[in-house]
Amino acid sequence: MSREFGKYTGSLPHETLSICPECKRVLKARVFAEKNNVFIERKCPKHGNFKEVYWENAEYYNKMRKFGSEEAKIQNPNTGFVGENGESCPFDCGLCSNHKSHTGLANIAITNRCDLSCWYCFFYAKEGEPIYEPSLELIDKMLANLRDQKPVSTNAIQLTGGEPTLRNDLEEIVKLCVKRGFEHVQLNTTGISLGFKKGLAERMKKAGVGTAYVSFDGTTKKTNPKNHWEIPYALKECEKAGIGVVLVPTLIKGINDSDIGNIINFALNNLQVVRGVNFQPVSFVGRISKKERNARRITIPKAIELIEEQTNAEIKMEDFYVVPTIHSFTRFVEALTGHKQYDLSVHFACGAATYLFLDGKKVIPISRFVDIEGFLEFLDGQSAELEKGKSKILTGAKLLLNINRFIDRSKQPSFLNFGKLLFDALVKHDYNALGKIHEKSLFIGMMHFMDPYNYDVERVQRCDIHYAMPDGRIIPFCSFNVLPEVYRDKVQKQYSISWKEWKKTRPGIDPSFKYKRNIKELEASEIYKKAYTGLTEHFKK
Repeated sequence: MSREFGKYTGSLPHETLSICPECKRVLKARVFAEKNNVFIERKCPKHGNFKEVYWENAEYYNKMRKFGSEEAKIQNPNTGFVGENGESCPFDCGLCSNHKSHTGLANIAITNRCDLSCWYCFFYAKEGEPIYEPSLELIDKMLANLRDQKPVSTNAIQLTGGEPTLRNDLEEIVKLCVKRGFEHVQLNTTGISLGFKKGLAERMKKAGVGTAYVSFDGTTKKTNPKNHWEIPYALKECEKAGIGVVLVPTLIKGINDSDIGNIINFALNNLQVVRGVNFQPVSFVGRISKKERNARRITIPKAIELIEEQTNAEIKMEDFYVVPTIHSFTRFVEALTGHKQYDLSVHFACGAATYLFLDGKKVIPISRFVDIEGFLEFLDGQSAELEKGKSKILTGAKLLLNINRFIDRSKQPSFLNFGKLLFDALVKHDYNALGKIHEKSLFIGMMHFMDPYNYDVERVQRCDIHYAMPDGRIIPFCSFNVLPEVYRDKVQKQYSISWKEWKKTRPGIDPSFKYKRNIKELEASEIYKKAYTGLTEHFKK
């Protein structure tokens, strides 16, 4: 199969740009293979040489590189008070005319308060620090800015923080998102408030929340001290309200990487509410020694290898494909309709995913019954024909006649007619069909955000997870959080108020509130016991 998209640099080794982790100076960098690992290396004239692991499998890197996608630039860049050509990338984001992806998922940080204090968190307000909570009017302006993006308007929004459920006006914020036309609204949360604030989950669903993106670092007290006790209650309330849950484990080598298979098994036992697991290999915040980074760093290929090991090869490395693989589907629909479509044109090294289907007790990855690479090649061929002016009716007919060539019906789940659902989605634009694919299925994703040590400007230029800023700019995730002094902290400081002033305007609310659990009481509940005992073991031999 030969697919070369996206104007990516050459195969390993190749040159890119990075930053000095100490002074943030932009430096020429080299990405190269060594002993089947991929590294990024650069030298700062002041702070010396920095060599960091990039991917832990060079062979997999070379295989996945061919799935890089075409660019999906926006037509109305906006960088505020700086230039718009990206010459100073990553210091002139906004988005600029050189950015290669439209917004796939937008984040709006609605507070920097949190009722927990996790050491690896990107940010939260410590006691006495200024509090950032944009007004409803300001949030609405950020939402409008995202919806105004052309040629593809942003349709997915995540409300994040801090802990977004600490805002008393969260319901109104969600309604603003819906009013502005966002089709997908999700909360990035610990799940604690959803589990214990009476009626909150139901109110969120009624307001327009479809998904809770819930932190979940493991299945035991040791691997998930953050919210192990509270997760069962959050799942119960979300199920009752009809909110789908995506579990989000931050993976840290030596801390919870031995629990990956158990996390997936836990999710499969809760398919009535859990829609996916999106693993996030840890990104290092602040100054971390090389020894500590080597001890804790884990990258996408290694995490997938561990999935294969810990599921007894029920899920294999070959079942995963990188995010921009989706471009072939986008290209076909664009060619068929003549209109630009939602695309995921991120750098191939940013993320990977697969789908699992549960047929009785049997776990079936999508690649076991779909010839994914063969179908992508066929679809690309049909797109090329459409782009040359071939009849849309004939192309649709050809797709209908050929689609089942790529599906092994003897291996597909007994409840699924995958060929029909795929045809309906691609040709009839019946996206309810995609919803049916999610029934009895589990999305397994992997998204590795960068830090100053493994920073690759080529990746940030393709980022499609963005933050809307109150000053009107839209900032890639790995600029916003890796360069906080330039983006996140600098701008939010301008829109923050003092701790004292915040308390004055909100009498009766303690901004320093931290959640305290009663472990004995939580563990005594049948809700807790049922969540962690008597589970079906899907991966035991």
